[in-house]
Amino acid sequence: MAVALGDCRHQNLGESHRSGSRQMRSPREGNLRCSVRGELGDENFGNAETKSTKMSQTEVSKMKQKQQPVPLGTLIGRELRNEKLEKPTVKYGQAALAKKGEDYFLIKPDCQRIPGNPSTSFSVFAIFDGHNGISAAIFAKENLLNNVLSAIPQTLGREEWLQALPRALVAGFVKTDIEFQQRGETSGTTVTFVVIDGWTVTVASVGDSRCILDTQGGVVSLLTVDHRLEENVEERERVTASGGEVGRLNVFGGSEVGPLRCWPGGLCLSRSIGDTDVGEFIVPIPHVKQVKLSNAGGRLIIASDGIWDALSSDVAAQSCRGLPAELAAKLVVKEALRSRGLKDDTTCLVVDIIPYDHPILPPTPKKKQNLLSSLIFGKRYQNANGANRLSAVGVVEELFEEGSAMLAERLGKDFPLDSNSGLFRCAICQVDQPPSDGLSVNSGPFFSPSSKPWEGPFLCATCRRKKDAMEGKKPSRPTVTA
Repeated sequence: MAVALGDCRHQNLGESHRSGSRQMRSPREGNLRCSVRGELGDENFGNAETKSTKMSQTEVSKMKQKQQPVPLGTLIGRELRNEKLEKPTVKYGQAALAKKGEDYFLIKPDCQRIPGNPSTSFSVFAIFDGHNGISAAIFAKENLLNNVLSAIPQTLGREEWLQALPRALVAGFVKTDIEFQQRGETSGTTVTFVVIDGWTVTVASVGDSRCILDTQGGVVSLLTVDHRLEENVEERERVTASGGEVGRLNVFGGSEVGPLRCWPGGLCLSRSIGDTDVGEFIVPIPHVKQVKLSNAGGRLIIASDGIWDALSSDVAAQSCRGLPAELAAKLVVKEALRSRGLKDDTTCLVVDIIPYDHPILPPTPKKKQNLLSSLIFGKRYQNANGANRLSAVGVVEELFEEGSAMLAERLGKDFPLDSNSGLFRCAICQVDQPPSDGLSVNSGPFFSPSSKPWEGPFLCATCRRKKDAMEGKKPSRPTVTA
C-alpha cells in the first residue's frame, strides 16, 4: 500500500513507534512438616526393651529425655531457614538514557500474594516504552499490576496461583487497555511484564520491548515475541484479516521507505496498550511464556527497543556476564550507546535469580554447541514467527507458552455461575453481572454449531464489544476529537 508522506504519523523505526510522538521531559510453600524421628536421629525409640533383657531405669529415663517434644518455635525457625535456603535471591539493577523521555519502568521486589505473609512473596519487573506521548505508559505502570492480580482468586495456593497467572495477565492487559481508551487519549505503549515467584518466571509482552534469559549453561533464550509488522508474518496476516492495511511510507517519486506499518495510524507494531486513534486490530492481548529455572538460576535482561535495535540478544548477554546486576545494566546501556548512538530512549533492567547467599552469577564462557551436545542437552522449539530458539533441557523447564490474539482461546472455560449470588463475573473487568447481561465468549449466531453460550468465560457488555472489535466485527473505541 502506498501512503503519502503527509499521512504518516510515525518516524523511522528505532526513533519512535509513531511520528506523532511529542517531545516530553522527561519458601517453599505448603504445610509445615516436622518429624520427631528426624530430630532424634535413627535410634529406635518405640520399645523400651531389647531382644534379651529390659533396659535399666537409667536407660529408660534417658530415652524419655530424648523423646521430649521439640518446641514449635524451633521447628518453625528451622523450616523458615530451609525455605530461605531453597528460595532464590533476586538482585536487580537499572540503567537508562533518555532521548524523548517516553520510557518508564516498574520495580516491585516485595509483592505478596497474601498480604502480611512473607512466604507468599513474588517480584515484578516491567518496562513500558511509550509512543505519541507518555500517558499510556504512565497509566499502564500505575494500573496493570492491580488489574492482573484482581483476576486471580485470593484463595489459591502457590501452584494454582502460578497456573492461573497466564490467563490473569491476558485479562489484566485487556482491562488496562479498555480503561485507558475510555480516557480518550491517543498515546500508546509497549509492555514487557515479568513476574518472578521462586524459580518460576512468567513474562507477558506486547510490542517490541524484549526479555531474554541467560542461563548458567551459556544458552540465551528469548522469552518474548516481537510484535513488529516488519518481522512477524502471522501478525501481518492477522491485521489484514481484521480489516487493517499494511504498507510502507510512500515518498515523492513513488518509492517506499521505512518499516511496514498498519493503517490508519502508521503504527509499526501490531500489539500495544492504548493507541485509541488507530484500528482495533492493534490488540493488547499479550504473548505469555512461563518457565522454571533450575537451582543454578539465571539472568534476565529486560529492555526497550533502544537496546535491541543496537544489540543482539547474545551480545547483550555476553557483554555483562560475571558482573553484579546493577553494573551489568549500566554496561548494556553503554554498549548499546557505543554501537548505535542515542537514537531512542534506552532502558534496561537486569535481574539475577540466584541461589541464596551467592553474590553474583558466575561468568559463563561462550561455548560452541555441536550436534551431539544439542541432542543431549538442548531442544529446539518455535516461536510465533516460526524462528528456532534453543532451550537447555535440565536448565529451563518450559511450563506454558501462548501468543494467540483470539481472546476466546486465552481465557479458558472454567468461569461457572456463582451458586450463592446467581451472578456471573466478567473474565476481563471482574464485575459481577446477572446472566441476562453477560455473554459467553463462545456465543455466536443462534443456529451456528460453534455457538456455545452456556460455556464460560463470560464477558460484560463493554468487554464483549471490545472482543468483537478486536476480531474486526464492530468498532468499540470512543471518537477522539482534536
